[in-house]
Amino acid sequence: MTYQQILALLIAKYSGVRKDGLEQMARMIALQCSNEEEAKTLVEKITDAQVNDFVKEYRKVVDKEVSDSNKTFETNLKKKYDFVEKKTDPDPNSGDDPKPAPKSTDDIATIVANAVASAVKPLQERLEKYEKGDVEKSRLEKLTEKLNECRDETFKAQTLKDFKRMQFETDEAFSEYLTEKETDIATANQNVANSNLRGNGKPLAPSGGGNKEASKEELDAVIGRMPI
Repeated sequence: MTYQQILALLIAKYSGVRKDGLEQMARMIALQCSNEEEAKTLVEKITDAQVNDFVKEYRKVVDKEVSDSNKTFETNLKKKYDFVEKKTDPDPNSGDDPKPAPKSTDDIATIVANAVASAVKPLQERLEKYEKGDVEKSRLEKLTEKLNECRDETFKAQTLKDFKRMQFETDEAFSEYLTEKETDIATANQNVANSNLRGNGKPLAPSGGGNKEASKEELDAVIGRMPI
C-alpha cells in the first residue's frame, strides 16, 4: 500500500488533525507495513489520543528545530553585518564627524527572513521532490492495474512508454486520463477479439457426410462376412 493511500485513510479518519502530522505518520506506517491489509489494520487500531499525541510531539520537534535555526541565523547575521548607526552627512559648519544611524527593526527582520527562506528552500525542494515521487509511483501503479486487463501487448507497452513523458498538474487531470485509458483498453481488447475471429476462418464440415444411410450393397457385404 502506498504512502498516498495510507495518508488518505488517515485524513478520512482524523479529518481535524494537522495534515503535516498525518503525512509524517503515513510515512512511518508505510515503512512498517508490507501489504495493504497490514496498513489498514494498523490505521484502525490507532486511537484519537495516540494520533493527537504523535502530532503534538512531531510539531514540538519541528518547531524547536525552526526556532533553533532562526536563532542561529540571527546570531550569525549580527556577526556578519554591522548593525550600528547609519552614517549621515555632517553639518558643514559644525565640524562634527558623521555618525552612523541605527538600522530599523524592519531592516533587521527582512534580512533575517530572507536568510531563513534561503536556507529552508533546499529542504522544501527535497520534500516536494519526495512527495512528487510518491504521487508518480501511485499513479503508475493505478495505470498498470488497468493495463493488466488489456490483451494488446503493443498497446500496453506504448502506453507505459508515453506515460513516462507525461505530466499531470492535479489529481483530477490524472483521473480524467485514467478514465480515457479505460475506454482505449476496451477498444483494444475488442480489436484483438475481432482479429482472432478473422484468423480462425469457417469451421470445416465433418468428414464422412454425417449420418448417411448405408446402401444395400454395403449391407450385403457386411452380412456376407458374418459367420454362419
